[in-house]
Amino acid sequence: MTSPTGEIYRIDWLPGTDVLHGTCHCGAEHSAEDPIEMWEWMLGHPEGHTPRDRNVADVPNGPRDPNVPQGNGS
Repeated sequence: MTSPTGEIYRIDWLPGTDVLHGTCHCGAEHSAEDPIEMWEWMLGHPEGHTPRDRNVADVPNGPRDPNVPQGNGS
């Protein structure tokens, strides 16, 4: 018997769609309609995996650089 690795892979189905959303043990996320594509992506770790920075809030335009002035300059 093999011992558990502690690696958790998660695939969720988005209700009302044909979309699967996967989260790798490294934190990277991927969406696909094809279950085979999803598992190939999962098991292909680390190729194609860019872990999400869990310290950055999800904002529409991405993270803001605190060193760059914000606003329209007026």
